Amino acid sequence: MPVLLKTVVLLSISNVFMTFAWYAHLKALNNKPWIVAALVSWGVALFEYLFQVPANRIGYAAYDVGQLKILQEAITLTVFVPFAIFYLRQPLRLDFLWAGLCIVGAVYFAFRGHVAVQ
Repeated sequence: MPVLLKTVVLLSISNVFMTFAWYAHLKALNNKPWIVAALVSWGVALFEYLFQVPANRIGYAAYDVGQLKILQEAITLTVFVPFAIFYLRQPLRLDFLWAGLCIVGAVYFAFRGHVAVQ
């Protein structure tokens, strides 16, 4: 499997856990003390790191840290928008599209001329 594909798959899984760790408590634990939400989120975040650390180690073999960060931010947005709409019941806004286009541009500039297929 190419390095980029491995990295994207692992970062995508990581971002699902990250999004739940960061935001699910707003709905699921909003009636609990903040310390409970923090500890539950911390437990979920462990699983984020179990995918994120290998993803970055694999990706760093072919890409620089700036490219990995831009890639991670693009993946974060693709995970967060559906989460916000379907789980948190936030309205879909045109601003999500504009933000997404800006991040697509960032990915383009970070990776142009350097897409290693390994």
